[in-house]
Amino acid sequence: MFETLFTPNPNLETPNETKVNIRPRKGVIIGAGQVGMACAYSMIIQNCFDQLILQDISTGRLEGEVMDLIHGIPFVAPVEIKAGNVADVGQNADLVIITAGASQKSGESRLDLVVRNVAIFKELIPDVVKYCPNATLLIVSNPVDILTYITLKLSGFPAARVIGTGTVLDSARFRTLLAQKMGIAPHNVHAHIIGEHGDSEVPVWSKVNIAGMPLYAENCSASDNAELEEIFEQVKNAGYEILKRKGSTSYAIGLATTEIVKAILHGQERILTVSSLVNDFYGIQDVCLSLPSVVNEKGVIKTVNLTLNEKEQQQLIYSAQILRDIFDKLEL
Repeated sequence: MFETLFTPNPNLETPNETKVNIRPRKGVIIGAGQVGMACAYSMIIQNCFDQLILQDISTGRLEGEVMDLIHGIPFVAPVEIKAGNVADVGQNADLVIITAGASQKSGESRLDLVVRNVAIFKELIPDVVKYCPNATLLIVSNPVDILTYITLKLSGFPAARVIGTGTVLDSARFRTLLAQKMGIAPHNVHAHIIGEHGDSEVPVWSKVNIAGMPLYAENCSASDNAELEEIFEQVKNAGYEILKRKGSTSYAIGLATTEIVKAILHGQERILTVSSLVNDFYGIQDVCLSLPSVVNEKGVIKTVNLTLNEKEQQQLIYSAQILRDIFDKLEL
């Protein structure tokens, strides 16, 4: 009956095709929990993809999530949303975003959590490699630096195309809290958190500036200023505080992930503190951690050569060593 609603254009050179020479932007999100769905929602309303595939082991709930999203399509730019996996409807995606992973149990060590997530990634990554060989891989699952490194080793992909969300959200929190203290918009604050996305992360106080004006002298130490030190403690503990109150974090990481996705899909050459393989930066070798990096359609194409003061250097090297020690205990 629907055929009677339309008259095909007889002048089309390829009358059986509705689209010619247009390659849709295709993404897969593996893991449709609260973080995965926050990413999906943010990307849909910001018109990131033409096709978005959601994959999760809980297929019934996944179908419900997809139905819910599909019903909102009339309010956003057209997008095709499906439940499936990389082996079927997700093949040849441009971007594979991984939010899947185990949650930390009470009394469980960080290494125990990593080991369980390594097992999950060992199951996921081979299919991603087989069915999406040219994709950029974006890791959101925690501990993100460790899982980014694991994905790099399991996939064999070029390091530029294996990226973690890293400290993009931490840097946003840093800018937001500084902006609130000064009564200005966060967009006017330039500040970075580098290193591990976790307890050993490093605030680069020496490079914080507001509209080009340094916050304070480059050789100063924030530990000498209780007000600044308190801001960083709030940044570092923000995730814990949110978890305590609502049980999970989702909205902000969804927005942060979308910023990275847009930088990749649109070749924006954005500078973002993503996690990627680091070699020969202040002597740091063969770890994935966050530094301000230029991101475009090829992935991480270059890293900003930050000049850190002595204390920041020591903190970053310590952060890298913590990650390296965990990597060395894993069996890949």
